[in-house]
Amino acid sequence: MRDAMNITATLSPIDRILDDFAFLDDWDDRYRYLIELGRALEPLPPEAHNEANRVHGCASQVWLQKDVRQEADGPHLDFKGDSDALIVRGLVAIVIALFSGRPAAEIVETDAEAVFEKIGLREHLTAQRSNGLRSMVNRIKTEAAAEAAA
Repeated sequence: MRDAMNITATLSPIDRILDDFAFLDDWDDRYRYLIELGRALEPLPPEAHNEANRVHGCASQVWLQKDVRQEADGPHLDFKGDSDALIVRGLVAIVIALFSGRPAAEIVETDAEAVFEKIGLREHLTAQRSNGLRSMVNRIKTEAAAEAAA
């Protein structure tokens, strides 16, 4: 039991989410988990709900705030986010778990589609939510590419 707890403690945020999704068989449970992920997001300060942070291409209101840290291996990007819709807020949480804290160059190379495929999101999201998810990923990758090139 102790070994299982140590393994879980060393998983990255996205790996923990992937494990949790794999454990849940029913999509009603997965949607509830998605909502739970959104509720657990660190709050975005009210002043960060601005046009500069707004993600265009989402049917719901979505905001992503980026902070850049310089590390020995280059710039690392940290993200916070929010949405006015519960399920979309959960999608924001997944995107943040996937990209936040990582080097800009690594973010650019990350295959987000493969992660979403593992979860099964594409088959269970409306077209609008899929487009919004794609817009979030494109925004993050564009910002990461700019930081990596700077």
